[in-house]
Amino acid sequence: MERKLEQTFLNLIRQYHQEEAFNMACWQEIERNYSANPRHYHNLLHLQKMISELEDCQPQLQDWDAILFSVYYHDIIYNVRRSDNEVKSADFMESRLSKTSFQRIEHCKMQIKASKNHQESEDSDTNYFLDADLSILGQDWPTYENYVQQIRKEYRIYPEFLYKRGRKKVLRHFLDMESVYHTNHFADKYESRARNNLKRELQAL
Repeated sequence: MERKLEQTFLNLIRQYHQEEAFNMACWQEIERNYSANPRHYHNLLHLQKMISELEDCQPQLQDWDAILFSVYYHDIIYNVRRSDNEVKSADFMESRLSKTSFQRIEHCKMQIKASKNHQESEDSDTNYFLDADLSILGQDWPTYENYVQQIRKEYRIYPEFLYKRGRKKVLRHFLDMESVYHTNHFADKYESRARNNLKRELQAL
């Protein structure tokens, strides 16, 4: 899995930067951040699953390279104590890609920042990106339950009463949305099961 992730990223960035040492350093930075000890869900496996989901609908995407860069960098900064991870991740991506010939950095920054609230975007690719990020919500219950446990481990610094309060707010946010998913592809695939999973978790808290 990790080898495939590395090769996909290197094939991507090599189109925009010829210095291999820089390209490899960017990958190693991604690998190091997503493999950091506190991460139980927001890790390299999450990236791979997002890419796999997006590959299934690649013909519907307008800018594959941009969406790939957004995937690789969207959680590169992840600190459960902070609420500005998306902004910091977008800025981090800009600091790296500004050294390349890639021209759509602002578009990627918009996509990454949109992953904070997952509201529907006017940009079709962004909606696919956001839906892939939430595809875990529509998995079978054992997979979803494992995801819930992984998230709790990431937030283990918080006592149970505080964690439950915050988690309930997140679950209600998604349940209050007209649709968890913004594209027909993901809504048809996951909407019904995602709502059932979210309700089941909320009832258990």
